[in-house]
Amino acid sequence: MSRRALITGITGQDGSYLAEHLLELGYEVWGLVRGQANPHVSRLRKHIGDVQITTGDLLDQGSLISAVERVQPDEVYNLGAISYVPMSWQQAELTAEVTGMGVLRMLEAIRVVSGISPSRTPDREQIRFYQASSSEMFGMVRETPQNEKTPFHPRSPYGVAKSYGHYITQNYRESYGMFAVSGILFNHESPRRGAEFVTRKVSLGAARIKLGLATELRLGNLDARRDWGYAGDYARAMRLMLAQDAPEDYVIGTGQTQSVRELVEFAFRTADLNWEDHVVLDAKYTRPAEVDLLCADPKKAREQLGWEPEVTFEGLVTMMVESDLRLLSDSARPEDEPFSPDHW
Repeated sequence: MSRRALITGITGQDGSYLAEHLLELGYEVWGLVRGQANPHVSRLRKHIGDVQITTGDLLDQGSLISAVERVQPDEVYNLGAISYVPMSWQQAELTAEVTGMGVLRMLEAIRVVSGISPSRTPDREQIRFYQASSSEMFGMVRETPQNEKTPFHPRSPYGVAKSYGHYITQNYRESYGMFAVSGILFNHESPRRGAEFVTRKVSLGAARIKLGLATELRLGNLDARRDWGYAGDYARAMRLMLAQDAPEDYVIGTGQTQSVRELVEFAFRTADLNWEDHVVLDAKYTRPAEVDLLCADPKKAREQLGWEPEVTFEGLVTMMVESDLRLLSDSARPEDEPFSPDHW
């Protein structure tokens, strides 16, 4: 019998790569989506293939219980979130409800359906739960690089909500004996990344300028440094965490950093452009509380999971710029892409 996985946030970048990976491994894959007529479902199926869909909402406890009862999954991957950090200041309460409390609701759904209580512990065939934690939880970092024991100091409502989700996952593991893990993923990008994220904003900007569709790209802080990897590589790590004998949390990243300026320079060079001729600094794109440096220490994942990233930073940026050049050559509307920025 193949294993059955339920993925929240399946219409987003990470959900799409994870669904592809699990299907390749022979899984039966289900996606949780909001609403009966979600326009992204048909596009997802067109690109991903044999994915089954059930409805549910991270804001609604009852719908999650119903979804888990219907699917009867072996594994649940909670990737659903309001994941665009700048938006979390504009919609702080909604971010807390979806990105933070949504984790609690999904854990409760698994606990209720499984009949787990303080007096009844899970059996060996329990549902395994993966929570998508984030390097944004480290925020104002206490040490560099950051590992599984580095204290959190989040600098955005998104980072705070992710910290709550991380700790409630740990709490359910320790309180109920549930197989519940968190992957603390550093920045991971791809051609499927939403156009509002800085990596995709840069690759689309370079492509638009190259094709004569724009003359400038407006950006905020160019000095912030991030540990950028390829989302497809990180999807492999998620599955590996749930394949272990015991539940543990892992930091996933490349262990290398580049500045936004280096990202811009390489992307424009890939498009045979000089970035300084086109990039304009705009203070409105600066965060209220900036996170200056995030760099992973993935030693534990390397040693215990056998996980290594396969795509380099240069390979990732080249992939994204070339993809956007093809996309914009066919259509000037990247919003027609199949993977939704609104994926909870």
